[in-house]
Amino acid sequence: MIDDVATDGSTSGDKSTPTSTRRARRVRMTGKERREQLLDIGRTLFADKGFEGTSVEEIAARAGVSKPVVYEHFGGKEGLYAVVVDREMRQLLDLVTGALTAGHPRELLEQAAFALLDYIETYTDGFRILVRDSPVAQSTGTFASLISDIATQVEDILGLEFKARGFDAKLAPLYAQALVGMVALTGQWWLDVRKPKKAEVAAHLVNLAWHGLENLESKPRLIGHRKS
Repeated sequence: MIDDVATDGSTSGDKSTPTSTRRARRVRMTGKERREQLLDIGRTLFADKGFEGTSVEEIAARAGVSKPVVYEHFGGKEGLYAVVVDREMRQLLDLVTGALTAGHPRELLEQAAFALLDYIETYTDGFRILVRDSPVAQSTGTFASLISDIATQVEDILGLEFKARGFDAKLAPLYAQALVGMVALTGQWWLDVRKPKKAEVAAHLVNLAWHGLENLESKPRLIGHRKS
C-alpha cells in the first residue's frame, strides 16, 4: 500500500493548487513508512499531552493525512497508543537485559542503573509515556509489570550473591524489586531536574544499594515497638 499525500495536508485530488505545485509537494509513502511516521507523531503527542489529551484529528493533521488513514493502520487512537507503549517497554527491557554482562556484582548494579538512565536520557518521550497512567490495557502489561521484569534480571545476580554470603536466596526477589524500584523512582525525578549528571546519579544509587547490601544482616530485626 502506498499513501499519496501532499505535505501541506491536501490529497492528490485537491484542485486548489496548480498541478506542478502539487506534484512538487507530494510525498509518496509505503504503508510501512506511513505507519512509522504515525508512530513517531503519536509518541511525541502522547508524551506531551497524554492519552486523553491527544486526538486522532491532531495525529492525522501532523502527518498530513486524513483521519481514516490513522484508523486504517491502527484501528484508532487506542491501537496506536498500544503499539507505541509496547515498543517502548521492549526497548527499555532490551537495554537493561543487554547491559547486564559478566562482571563484579557491584559493576552489574552500575550497568543496570546506567541502562535505565540511558533510556531516560535517549528516549525521554518514551519514558514519559511509560510512567503516565492510561486507561488502555497493554498486551505486555503496565510500567509496574515492566519494572518487575527488570527486577527478575537483577534477581539472578542477587541470588548468587546471597548464596555466596550464606543468606536466604529465596529473599532475592524482594531485594531485587526494592533495588529496581529505587532506581526507577529516582529516574522519574531525574527526568525533569537532570541534575546532577547521569554518572553521578548512577554512582549515588549504587552507593546506597551496594553499601546497604554490603552490611546486610542475614536476619534483620525490628527495633521499634511493632513486631507484626
